[in-house]
Amino acid sequence: MDGPRAVTGTQELTTRIWLIRHGEPVEEARQRCYGSLDVGLSETGRRQMVGVAEYLAAESLVKENPAKQPLSAIYASPLSRTRESAGILAAALQSPLEISAGLREINFGDFEGLTYDEIAARHPDLYRLWMERPTQIRFPNGESFSEMRVRVLETFDEIRQNHAGQTIAMVSHGGVNRIVLAWALQMPDECLFRLAQDHAAVNLLEFIEGVPIVKMLNHSKAA
Repeated sequence: MDGPRAVTGTQELTTRIWLIRHGEPVEEARQRCYGSLDVGLSETGRRQMVGVAEYLAAESLVKENPAKQPLSAIYASPLSRTRESAGILAAALQSPLEISAGLREINFGDFEGLTYDEIAARHPDLYRLWMERPTQIRFPNGESFSEMRVRVLETFDEIRQNHAGQTIAMVSHGGVNRIVLAWALQMPDECLFRLAQDHAAVNLLEFIEGVPIVKMLNHSKAA
């Protein structure tokens, strides 16, 4: 049985949003907390994003499918790994690129740049809370999940309303994508990390008269 389909007159107003995680970061960022650290892409990460660009370009060439249309805009977090990822897509797809601070990853505060072993040694109680209840911790001198969730969803809603009836892409972070996808699926916060988001993951949300439909989740074009 088909799900609900709201119709205005004879034409549905459908908005499509590709949610894309940045490619693999440079080696020195791996195994470290790097939410707000400004790290770039590795060579593998660049190849991953070229693969994503080729995939989206192929999607836009199929004229008979209304879901497959050129991107009206690409939005990106201001951090280097996302700006570089989005720039590869924008150049390949000839789409305008906008930077949106609201799409940045969570600020881990004092944890930024540390390895997970270092965090466990220096902040054992907070580390245990983070591992057991990750959406309930406030990072020292950083953000809480609830603060991040509010800014991400406010930013997402503004972008979506500005592009009603269009197809756009948002290139950001695993945490940002999970928040949007969990909101669309009405998942509780504690289930957020059941949503896999690999490097260069591709997700697709469709809004039919404002109702979100998850059409694709964590599709990989990894090199």
